[in-house]
Amino acid sequence: MSETRSDPVLEAGSDDQGHPRRWAILGVLVISLIVVVLDNTVLNVAMKTLAEPAPVGVGATQSDLAWMINSYTLVFAGLLFAAGVIGDRIGRKRMLLAGLVVFGVASLLSAYSSTPDQLIWYRALMGAGAAIMMPSTLSLLRNLFSAKEFPKALGIWTGAVGIGGAIGPIVGGALLERFWWGSVFLINVPIVVFGLVALMIMAPESKGSQARADFVGMALSMIGLVSLTYGIIEAGDAGSWSGIEVWGTIALGVLVLTAFVLWEKRIPHASLDMKLFKSTRFSASSAIITLTFFGMMGLMFFMTFYLQLLKGYSPLETGLLFLPFGAAMLVFAPLSNTLVNRFGAKAVGIVAMLLVITNFTATAFVLEADTPVWVVIVLFLITGAGMANLMPPAMNTLMSSVPREKAGVGSALANTLRQVGGALGVAVLGTIMAQSYQSQIADSAPQLPDEARESYASTYGALETGALPQDATARIVQAANDSFIHSLHTTALAAIVVGVVGLVIIALFFPGRQRRDGTAAPTEAAEPALAEV
Repeated sequence: MSETRSDPVLEAGSDDQGHPRRWAILGVLVISLIVVVLDNTVLNVAMKTLAEPAPVGVGATQSDLAWMINSYTLVFAGLLFAAGVIGDRIGRKRMLLAGLVVFGVASLLSAYSSTPDQLIWYRALMGAGAAIMMPSTLSLLRNLFSAKEFPKALGIWTGAVGIGGAIGPIVGGALLERFWWGSVFLINVPIVVFGLVALMIMAPESKGSQARADFVGMALSMIGLVSLTYGIIEAGDAGSWSGIEVWGTIALGVLVLTAFVLWEKRIPHASLDMKLFKSTRFSASSAIITLTFFGMMGLMFFMTFYLQLLKGYSPLETGLLFLPFGAAMLVFAPLSNTLVNRFGAKAVGIVAMLLVITNFTATAFVLEADTPVWVVIVLFLITGAGMANLMPPAMNTLMSSVPREKAGVGSALANTLRQVGGALGVAVLGTIMAQSYQSQIADSAPQLPDEARESYASTYGALETGALPQDATARIVQAANDSFIHSLHTTALAAIVVGVVGLVIIALFFPGRQRRDGTAAPTEAAEPALAEV
């Protein structure tokens, strides 16, 4: 039996009222979490500035700009699982504080980078800090709150993820209008300092399993996830799944992750108990988290092109238009547990997934170049409400399926699924969009050179450089817009298929409405799954 070490006050309240300072600590954790999530999107609005030569920017090339984003994502996804395992062993508070320090130092270094290479490496260090701290935020919640209150806390945590992603472009755009580009990173530093001080004063330490460390498993998880994520990112950037750099690294990642699964199944002190996946609710929740972020991150990414290039909105205006999505997440996610308790996770999940599919369907059949912007805002609101009532039940089922002493592992797994699912969605749906666009633009604007037909953005880039005949500009713009709308419709149809698969999984495997005798309460339904395996 694994030994569990916890703060005595925390342990005493874990099954009844929870830690006495739990809500104040949650507030600090949410602020820390928003900084990490915000940094995933804040850089998008600074790309044009960073491409300018010094002193305005750093003279970054297109490849440099891509790796400024990808280096963060790659390290973040690769280290998430191992960081959660280590946090369970050495202490979640300790890991959270360490991650904040790394993230804060890397933010400071990024703000004062003088070359593209420096910024790429410092962004990778920021990704490491985010990976170290992210699993600890959720695993601490599992130990701070009672089983009854945890779903509500998880809803607030989920809302923070939504609002953090939505306000990233707004914060970045507002800072760039008044300060130099480094301010988008420098703003992290005072927030990190506040988080460090508040957590050191208020948060208790908690540890999980103290069994023998699974160093081989952790190493295999890092190598496999980094390789798989790298291949997915490359496929997304290239808009194609051909080439050794894409399928070779993906194949290596799959091979190493297969070795990880086999290793975890044969050792007694595994980092991840593979028997958990025999629970249909655990496996279904894992699948829903992955599929939801696959569809949403892919389609939301391309809506940025729709708003900025086709509609002509500035980065700041685009960020403001995304705000309804985050606001809906923030409002509805904390309320999701009330709906689950009343109607059951299955009914709530089905309705929530239908709301998400509504976005995909409207994008496929309604959205056109001249669609009023209020339609987009309504779609973002509907989607945010759907996500807010879809993710908390799935996350709660997954977290509740993992023993309390392995909360870091559960948190790391959930966040890894989100990250990999989102990256895969951008890559797969990006390939569908790129190939559809290339086919359409080749027929409607054959005079375009090959490099200008690779994507909607590359066509506009060629127009801005003046490399194309001026007398044909109007016709090319119209052809590019029409081709983009067609490719967006095609991509949305693919996203509908993903959403329908998720709908079937929810209908088959999510728990139904609570019985009157209370024996099948949705918030507790996943716990007995451990006895079944």
